[in-house]
Amino acid sequence: MELCVALDLPSARENLALAESLKGYDIWMKVGFRAYIRDGEPFIKALKEINPNFKIFLDLKLYDIPNTMADASEEIAKLGVDMFNIHASAGSVAMKMVMDRLSSYPNRPLVLAVTALTSFDNDSFVSIYGDSIEAKAKEFAKMSYDNGLDGVVCSVYESRAIKDITATNFLTLTPAIRPFGEDAGDQQRVATLDLADAEGVDYPVIGRPIYKDANPSQKVADILEKISSFSL
Repeated sequence: MELCVALDLPSARENLALAESLKGYDIWMKVGFRAYIRDGEPFIKALKEINPNFKIFLDLKLYDIPNTMADASEEIAKLGVDMFNIHASAGSVAMKMVMDRLSSYPNRPLVLAVTALTSFDNDSFVSIYGDSIEAKAKEFAKMSYDNGLDGVVCSVYESRAIKDITATNFLTLTPAIRPFGEDAGDQQRVATLDLADAEGVDYPVIGRPIYKDANPSQKVADILEKISSFSL
């Protein structure tokens, strides 16, 4: 299990200050929609300058026609990020085209597919997708696995079932982690680190419990200590 910190603060200055406070940890940093649209490639470079060992997850959730997604994926690979994601509901053709386009990159980023956003409850999800979160998450995950993606973005509650129908090394990245039972906020399907470990999660994404803490560095230290205890 590897920690991924969500840089979701309102400005580049605040996000970089958070990253600076965490520069002693070789961890993942999630750069989302708002941060990338506002701050762009220079922000990614600034993170690497703070700690060259930070790994960057670019969380843009690509969803478009297949060729456009493949074009965008190639541009993302040129940024030197370590992981990015697409929407699984873009379908098999888009998935295959993205992975084919990236095949010429010897050190391509990991590619994950978003199954169901963790802001959905089951009723609201069914109203859009016509089936339960559990059923569609597994369907999307199998599609992603069959088309050569490295893993999926899902909630903790789908992680184990997804690995059961794909492979143990098929990655699961899970937002909405409240490491020690903190407030859920606007997320529906939240989970603790203990549950994430039990469900085989590879990358827990943690934002507000870290950046809203009075001492983010100590909070990360506590989280990493908890994660290290799982392998004992």
